[in-house]
Amino acid sequence: MLMWKPLLVDGHQDLAYNMLAFGRDYTRSAAQTRLIEKNTPIPGYTGDTLLGWPEFQQGRLGVIFATLFAAPIRRRLGEWDKIVYRDTAEAYQLYQAQLDLYHRLVEDHPEKFHLLLTKSDLAKHLSRWNLIAGEEETPQLPVGLVILMENAEAVRQPAELPEWWDAGVRLIGPAWAGTRFCGGTREPGPLTPEGFALLEAMADIGFVLDISHMDERAALQALDSFPGQIIASHSNALALLKDAETNRHLTDRVIEGLLERDGVIGLVPANGFLLPDWKAAGGRRAVSLEHLAAQIDYLCQMAGDALHAAIGSDFDGGFGLQSVPHEIETIADLQKLVRLLQVRGYTNADIQAIFADNWIRILMENLP
Repeated sequence: MLMWKPLLVDGHQDLAYNMLAFGRDYTRSAAQTRLIEKNTPIPGYTGDTLLGWPEFQQGRLGVIFATLFAAPIRRRLGEWDKIVYRDTAEAYQLYQAQLDLYHRLVEDHPEKFHLLLTKSDLAKHLSRWNLIAGEEETPQLPVGLVILMENAEAVRQPAELPEWWDAGVRLIGPAWAGTRFCGGTREPGPLTPEGFALLEAMADIGFVLDISHMDERAALQALDSFPGQIIASHSNALALLKDAETNRHLTDRVIEGLLERDGVIGLVPANGFLLPDWKAAGGRRAVSLEHLAAQIDYLCQMAGDALHAAIGSDFDGGFGLQSVPHEIETIADLQKLVRLLQVRGYTNADIQAIFADNWIRILMENLP
């Protein structure tokens, strides 16, 4: 008898960054990629991969919010770190290169990946997945990609937003570090006049706003002023992260604002986002999927329902196997959360909402 596996939608994966930076091929298995990289410096830079197409199938990963991402050169991690920009022109070129990678990926491997641009695309894609897994293994099916721009410095001016929309971008996060639009991680600050102009133009077109990485002041301003859909694709609750000296996590004020706006938050199963002192506490063994379940439960208790929590793994986002809960070998192991949530009293309908349906609702309500 097979364990019930809900469909999974992941709100954040940096696939194109890893393809461009390290030559990772996500049509391969995670084991193949690890073997290829075993005697290279790559695991030392970013950890062993958690992602691969067979593992997407094993974990019933039907849809990924696939990012465009590059860092400002001031946050460069070393000489090896080539996906950095000095100005908006360089950011534009790097993001265009990653966008091209996604288009080539779906063109070269249509049996493995689909680009989802519209409600119709999503509906057709989901119809191919057995949404109620029952007791049978799901046949191998393409994984859908919805493109999310993380760190909007590639938008040289708001007038360019239709170009990004036409190329397939559907969600935008203005910040990673601080940008000319707003404060970001480790670089606090409010929305700037350029930031307000960006949000206004995004709303006019229909982009979803991702407030992950935005400083609290900027996020609260966005919650007050942006009329469109707002999410946090990959963020955890600060309240559970004792002594976390960073503005990266969501304060209760921001969470409450997201709930009031019917937003969804993707919780991140990265050790530093679950137990800030995890290395001193005993390393990887000190962090469990129970820590992720606690983050999910905290959000659901605040909301009074299971309609606003989701998964935003951020896997291969600068960390890998060495920096995730000890039960996780690959993304397929996120299915182990099912039992942990059931023990906490969550129904299968609640769990399906958290694993997929909440993100699907956001997409169905906001894709063209």
